[in-house]
Amino acid sequence: MKNNEDILNEAIRQKPKKKGFLRSFFKLILSLVLLAVIFIAGFVAYMTAIEYNPDYMTPAKAGTYRTDKKINSESVKILTMNVGYAGLGYEEDFFLDGGKGVNPKSKEYVEKNLAGLSGILKDADADIAMIQEVDENSYRTFWINQWDEYQKAMDGYESYFAYNYRCKYVPYPFTENFREMNSGLASFSKYKIDKAVRYSLPCPFTWPTRIFNIKRCLLATYIPVEGTNKQLVVINLHLEAYDSGEGKIQQTKQLLNLIEDEYAKGNYVIAGGDFNQSFPNTRDIYPIKPTSSWAPGFLDELPEGWQYAFDDSTPTCRLLNQPYDSDSELTQYYVIDGFIVSPNLKINSVETLNQGFEFSDHNPVMLDVSFWDRLNVLDDNT
Repeated sequence: MKNNEDILNEAIRQKPKKKGFLRSFFKLILSLVLLAVIFIAGFVAYMTAIEYNPDYMTPAKAGTYRTDKKINSESVKILTMNVGYAGLGYEEDFFLDGGKGVNPKSKEYVEKNLAGLSGILKDADADIAMIQEVDENSYRTFWINQWDEYQKAMDGYESYFAYNYRCKYVPYPFTENFREMNSGLASFSKYKIDKAVRYSLPCPFTWPTRIFNIKRCLLATYIPVEGTNKQLVVINLHLEAYDSGEGKIQQTKQLLNLIEDEYAKGNYVIAGGDFNQSFPNTRDIYPIKPTSSWAPGFLDELPEGWQYAFDDSTPTCRLLNQPYDSDSELTQYYVIDGFIVSPNLKINSVETLNQGFEFSDHNPVMLDVSFWDRLNVLDDNT
């Protein structure tokens, strides 16, 4: 039987072993933390090195079809629609809008929406169409080249594409990453496009957030007008959404500078798309509800002679805080899609085509404009 002295000596002998175990455990934890820091630093350094950061002015990516047909009529019809990467139909919500969804639930779901959106674009039969949030080989949309699919639907249209999101790996949100993103703007025209240019817009985000974020742009297409030395300059846009407001202001200012420069050259100019800003007085019709988790900015007054073209009889966008429910008090609407039109164009009509948000969180908007200096000229010459 052990006496007290034996027990004390055994405890003394065991004490260094416990200390050694604790030291080894803390060294292991420290090593793991250090490895994690090295991995994260290396990942950020690599992503910084390959960051998508194009020049201010670069050629847009050309589609497969070409035509020599010039605009030879008094008027043209132009459609804009944010297609929401065919992943934001009426069943969906989105975590940045107060919902829970991140990526679309299945490839079949994306294909269903893509077919529906292609049908809308084809049936609209616009002379020129501009769409935003078009994925081209992205993880979230199961690597489907959506631009190719829209080109197939828009047979007989020239098309150009400009990236506004290119990132090899987006690690956000942490629970369900976006991963690889390749997305942007696509424009289509029944008429010959002389050139198409991607103009970079200011990015409001700082490093390292900027590395993984959208790099907004304008996609400008230059379409010759028969019998003149003028062009119809059509600018496809999707301005900043989830910033503190400065990004929208800077980007809108740059947009106005570009359209005024093109108008000063004698061209006809139309800028259209998703402004992520409310058109004048539309907040009175669709007020921001206290429960809404996102609110757009406001569009300011335009230079003299320029006009906004929008239709406030039908909302162009809904908040993705929940699946679409027209009867719910939580459903928030906006009018943030439309056009800016130069003084040498006459607005004949503008209409939001109510699709019930079936395939996207946006409705398409159709604009019909005439060239003031060509009105009746073609009739007189026949």
